[in-house]
Amino acid sequence: MKKIGYLRVSTVEQRPDRQVDALSKHCDELHVEKASAATLKRPIFELVLKSLEPGSELIILDLDRAFRSVVDAVQTIENLRQRDVSLKIVNLNIDTNTPSGMLIYTVIASIAQFERELASQRTKEGLAAARVRGKRLGRPEKLSKKDICFITKKIETRTMTLTALGDLYGMAPSSISRAIKRHQAHP
Repeated sequence: MKKIGYLRVSTVEQRPDRQVDALSKHCDELHVEKASAATLKRPIFELVLKSLEPGSELIILDLDRAFRSVVDAVQTIENLRQRDVSLKIVNLNIDTNTPSGMLIYTVIASIAQFERELASQRTKEGLAAARVRGKRLGRPEKLSKKDICFITKKIETRTMTLTALGDLYGMAPSSISRAIKRHQAHP
């Protein structure tokens, strides 16, 4: 059984020494990636996943070193299980190759998913409460009412085009059109 270690640091300035020291004694080979977990493409991780053969083991130090979210972890682990590849998380002492390891992993993943959903629910409730209090959410308007009146007058008198007005305000003409429509709907 081949034991492949994957470790990741978020920036090129960070050193993987802690992970290398912890994983070296468990792995036949190590693959280091220097990329944020939020990065959509992690070529080393993708290469490691593709290279895993049936009966091999993917070894990581911590759950967050390999996975962006619980959903990502669960999907990846299920894909690995279908390919007869197990996962070992050293710092949590979890080995998905054993029934108890899979149970513990599933419980931890479920709790983490529950916490993520609670945080999402709290955020939505907070946003709803802010709206009820009349708070405007999102990015501040780029154009003031005075700007929109000026733009509307220039368009009506045909003294400036939407493109020229866009250049003047540093906006796309379509953004100016939407701002005018919003102003007309909610003066």
